Amino acid sequence: MNKILKLTSTILILTAGLGVATTVNSANNYLLADNYHSHKKLEIQPGQPVPKVDLLVYPDTKKGWNLELKLTNFKFVPEAVNQNSNYYEGHAHLYINDEKITRIYGNWYYIKNLEPGKNKIAVTLNTNKHEDLVSNGKIIMDTEIIEVTAQK
Repeated sequence: MNKILKLTSTILILTAGLGVATTVNSANNYLLADNYHSHKKLEIQPGQPVPKVDLLVYPDTKKGWNLELKLTNFKFVPEAVNQNSNYYEGHAHLYINDEKITRIYGNWYYIKNLEPGKNKIAVTLNTNKHEDLVSNGKIIMDTEIIEVTAQK
């Protein structure tokens, strides 16, 4: 399964179009919980609604990138951070090229700069106590690949 995920990621990167900026939606919105990062996990119990996140990335009209997070069965509750966890509220964690950048507490977030080349932007859904939400052993997340052409 891990080889399939790596192969899928490689294919997505190789098939991203050229241009000033191109987004490619990941074919697989989940990663195996053991392979992403080191937060504790909270598995959604069978029969319960599964939260979902859809990450959309728009080039800003002046500079940078606007991220929109569309949520299903989940809401942002910044006032409850570090309090009791449940499946349906919390915040998101933003990763750029597999490096954690910040927490996100709302549906929109602005990124000022991305490095030239392909950039992997990922968001995970996390509980109030920062646990990764997991369904069927996979972290609930979405990923976009953004290609940035170097400025001359």
